[in-house]
Amino acid sequence: MAQLGRPRSFDRTQAIDDALLLFWRYGYEATSLSRLKAAIGGGITAPSFYAAFGSKEALFKEVVARYMETHGRVNDPLFDETLAPREAIAAALSRSARMQCDERLPKGCLVALGTLGSYADEDSSLPLPLREARARIRAGLLACVGRGIARGDLAQGTDAHALATLFEGFLLGISPMARDGVALPVIEGAIAMAMTLWDGQRS
Repeated sequence: MAQLGRPRSFDRTQAIDDALLLFWRYGYEATSLSRLKAAIGGGITAPSFYAAFGSKEALFKEVVARYMETHGRVNDPLFDETLAPREAIAAALSRSARMQCDERLPKGCLVALGTLGSYADEDSSLPLPLREARARIRAGLLACVGRGIARGDLAQGTDAHALATLFEGFLLGISPMARDGVALPVIEGAIAMAMTLWDGQRS
């Protein structure tokens, strides 16, 4: 029986993790195929790369999924209805800040920074997985604010979309601050101040 091909000489899950760190650190555009091939499995050939992942774009989509299953879970409190809504938002912001400032990881957030500069081609599907990830976070924030209004934690006249958007903007803004070296305690102090905006909407 003819051999169908050489077995892969690398662990696929580890390969995705290797690629994740590159895309996270450099973004999609600056992460070249040659850089990916050199990093994955200690170095693989182009045919092996295409056989395993199909394309750079396809690998990037797998990377985003992997990120959301691992580091991206810092936002899980937004979907935990056992937490009070204010507590859920504060916990998500705090956990995200700690992850983004972790010295063992690339600074910032892949979801916020991964395809900056990739929107020039409006037909490109590259930003889609990150847009979907951001949409999920946006929905979680809005749901928390909605629960806060329903519970009477926030005034009935609170503009839910505006308040949720404010927290989303703050969350996305942590990434450039982390990359610029703003210290975690400073960001945590800003989170505490941001949460007073919730308190100012109490019923």
